Amino acid sequence: MSITSHSRTAQVAYQDLLRLHQDEAASELIGSVEERHRNGRVYLYDKFRIGTEMKSRYLGEGTPELRARLAQATALKTSSEERRQTMARLARVLRAEGFIATDRDTGSLLLAFARAGVFRLGGTLVGTAAYALYQGELGVRFDSEDLAQTGDIDFASFERLSVALGDRVEEEPGDILQSLKFDPVPGMEDRQVWKWRQNRGTAMVEFLTPAFGDETVKPLPALGVSAQALNYLNFLIAEPIPAVALYRSGVLVQIPRPERFAIHKLIVADRRRGGPDQAKSRKDRGQAAFLISILAEDRPDDLREAYQDALSCGPRWRERIEASLKRLPETEAILRALSG
Repeated sequence: MSITSHSRTAQVAYQDLLRLHQDEAASELIGSVEERHRNGRVYLYDKFRIGTEMKSRYLGEGTPELRARLAQATALKTSSEERRQTMARLARVLRAEGFIATDRDTGSLLLAFARAGVFRLGGTLVGTAAYALYQGELGVRFDSEDLAQTGDIDFASFERLSVALGDRVEEEPGDILQSLKFDPVPGMEDRQVWKWRQNRGTAMVEFLTPAFGDETVKPLPALGVSAQALNYLNFLIAEPIPAVALYRSGVLVQIPRPERFAIHKLIVADRRRGGPDQAKSRKDRGQAAFLISILAEDRPDDLREAYQDALSCGPRWRERIEASLKRLPETEAILRALSG
């Protein structure tokens, strides 16, 4: 499998653009930073007053990186115009260096969701739309046909996190989607809406959440939507990472870790095998094989940890992974060598 790296110029430009978008987000701090502790984790909020009422806005988990940025919020505000000009320049550099940009429909949707707070409040972009963004995270070139959309744009979040945050999107995703000409698609049985179909094309937007047994529809209060619960999804969206979608001057989103995405694709490919999503199953295996070949060279420890983590989740997980690897002998050899 041939792997071509982006130039050093492109890789540096992407990392700079990602850093500047994170700085831009931190510069939007209005009041003071408040800490809230839940289940051994620390969550940070922007606490401010509007008239006589105190408000709070979720900022993110209390990582050292976020704390450092928030400590510089005042300075970051003063450099906003210069930063935005630099972001536009870096986006032009990435296009010139061969980065594949997000298409207009997907880009406008991601931008609207980002402005509404979907990613800030725990939403994670998954599926092929997320896979496309690994060109920046991993610094490798993707063929345009590898990034051909299935027509689906999927978002996922943990139900428990959505309930616990105590914050909500600034604009309902359903309202955004309808303004972008998407129609709600009610469920066949309970008529709950967790997906929308574009009325002038084939695109489908779906909201997902991890299941731990029954795959029912559950609420995601922070995002203002319902979501289809799916088993194995908890593995995919644990510890997501920031990324920039190349639309306009870039859109800051959240995507799964690439090693988890790759192993999860092995599981999903087996779930889809032999059903109506057979074509998607082949694409799942192709994406898994490509990412694993890169990660085995560049991030072998991360890949090994994710693989062993999935295998430790139980016999059903192992069966699905092994079934997909039987169809990918080169990928199977790579993972065996890492685990040996």
